[in-house]
Amino acid sequence: MASDLIPVTRALLSVSDKSGLIDFARALAERGVALVSTGGTHRALSEAGLAVTEVSDLTGYPEMMDGRVKTLHPGVHGGLLAVRDNPEHQAAMLAHGIQPIDLLVVNLYPFEATLAAGRPPAECIENIDIGGPAMIRAAAKNHEDVAVVVDVADYAAVLADLDATGGAVTRATRRRLARKAFARTASYDAAIAAWLGETGPAEEAAPVFQALGGTLGQGLRYGENPHQQAAFYRTAGAARPGVATARQLQGKELSYNNLNDTDAAFECVSEFDPGRTAAVVIVKHANPCGVAEGASLLAAYERALACDPVSAFGGIVALNRPLDAQAARRIVEIFTEVIIAPAASEEATAIVAAKKNLRLLVTGGLADPRQPGTLWRSVAGGFLVQSRDAAVVDDMPLRVVTRRAPSEREMTDLRFAFRVAKHVKSNAIVYAKDGATVGIGAGQMSRVDSSRIAAWKAAEAAKAAGLPESLARGAVVASDAFFPFADGLLAAAEAGATAVIQPGGSMRDDEVIRAADEAGLAMVFTGHRHFRH
Repeated sequence: MASDLIPVTRALLSVSDKSGLIDFARALAERGVALVSTGGTHRALSEAGLAVTEVSDLTGYPEMMDGRVKTLHPGVHGGLLAVRDNPEHQAAMLAHGIQPIDLLVVNLYPFEATLAAGRPPAECIENIDIGGPAMIRAAAKNHEDVAVVVDVADYAAVLADLDATGGAVTRATRRRLARKAFARTASYDAAIAAWLGETGPAEEAAPVFQALGGTLGQGLRYGENPHQQAAFYRTAGAARPGVATARQLQGKELSYNNLNDTDAAFECVSEFDPGRTAAVVIVKHANPCGVAEGASLLAAYERALACDPVSAFGGIVALNRPLDAQAARRIVEIFTEVIIAPAASEEATAIVAAKKNLRLLVTGGLADPRQPGTLWRSVAGGFLVQSRDAAVVDDMPLRVVTRRAPSEREMTDLRFAFRVAKHVKSNAIVYAKDGATVGIGAGQMSRVDSSRIAAWKAAEAAKAAGLPESLARGAVVASDAFFPFADGLLAAAEAGATAVIQPGGSMRDDEVIRAADEAGLAMVFTGHRHFRH
């Protein structure tokens, strides 16, 4: 049985990220640890004046094939995998001149960084590490006898153990480092597998194996509720603009719910082309509570806020253009958790800074609503995988199914409303007029309930604005899925809607169309559903 304390007498260092390397290696040498290294790491240590053995002296072979082959040898892997209290292993080491390696320090070729930089495929391939993961896994498997370090942040912990124990690394530390090591190689391989799937021939819809990996972006104080633990991880690859790419210019730490809601808001606002119009989305609990276009961000914000000023309190505000001073002054007038935009002017940033807890995030760009991608969701005992909903209403052949066709104004609003409905939790009903939402019904168990809630919201918004009649009067309505019965559509007609956009495809489409004709509504089918559960 291995001891709790394993003395470290020999360390193999082979790192791509050389930050902190020299100081760490020097600290090891000062504690009597013999150093072995490879390639660029060996060169860096030698130039720093440290005594270091080249790995080729252990293997008897030089590095070859542009460094592809250098550590895949029994002289290395025997030293990592040998069980120290196994007599047969000890005999094999003695017979073949294999020296034990007690500490392995490896961080991998920067595949993820190469991928994120958009480098060509050949360069990405050359940054797939082979020897590194093999050594890491060997050392991690044998963590009862070997300590493995894959993260620069763990250098201090290893040195602290060496000092506290007189030259050993504790079992608790070795086990923790081994877990991190296996997670690192799993995450690394997941990034490679995902890249090959994205860049190669079309894969089958459901491959036999799926891998998901990520790197810690930040620890979070808690999850959806204070008794739940949480953290935010970034996946590898060309980053989609949004919460993962955002720089937080100011404000307190983001929470789990902040990140989830901000992602929902930014994905929705990214549907609106900033070259055509300014757009603002206000989100509360992952649902838009107000969305509007306008000649300026200020105008768009005012109209988005008017849709549901009560729900907007404590919400997330997403913009499709750089935050300017006019919009910033107005937004900070009410309590807001997060503002997210592609950029922000210096004056706007200074205005927001007066609210020290308000988070301001800049992303560097908008997300492409047509960009393919993969979405993951955990379920008990596994996870669900699907492609991103990249359908955009502007690409859909809208089919008029009623006797009356929508007017040009109605058709513009119908497209707007359906664009928003894509980002509202199903069952979703969205009332819109003149490029702004005026009532949203979200997440109900029946579509007719969503219709009634949206109509009620429109009436409440009118009261808040001091208007005599519901904002639903003269509005259009979008439904994220077909109306299974005419009742939901009739609820919209009773509220004053004049036109409807929906996917169609119900067994009762003819009944719903007749009801629309009888009510004098214009209706178009998109042929695309936007369920968002």
